[in-house]
Amino acid sequence: MLKLTGKQKRFLRAEAHDFSPMFQIGKNNLTEEIVNEYVAALSKRELIKVQLLQNTSMTTKEAAKFIEEHSDITVVQIIGHVLVLYLPADEEKYRRYSNKYPLTGH
Repeated sequence: MLKLTGKQKRFLRAEAHDFSPMFQIGKNNLTEEIVNEYVAALSKRELIKVQLLQNTSMTTKEAAKFIEEHSDITVVQIIGHVLVLYLPADEEKYRRYSNKYPLTGH
């Protein structure tokens, strides 16, 4: 997991503000396969939102912990039932945010 400064997190939260959630976590909760789907999506976008539905038995904090434990994804923000996830893209052509702002520090 990437360690981001407060300034870097604020930048990413602002960038994600108008995003709609790309994935939803429902009654089946999270699995490693689902987290791998997030990684695949982030490899082309770097920043996404995930929404927890009311029928899930997980809390947002439990979901954030599971995601961070099973991937290199950084949870940038938890707001209500929505998580903002960040993972720098490996391919240069998909680096929308990691090139705009120095997000590589540890």
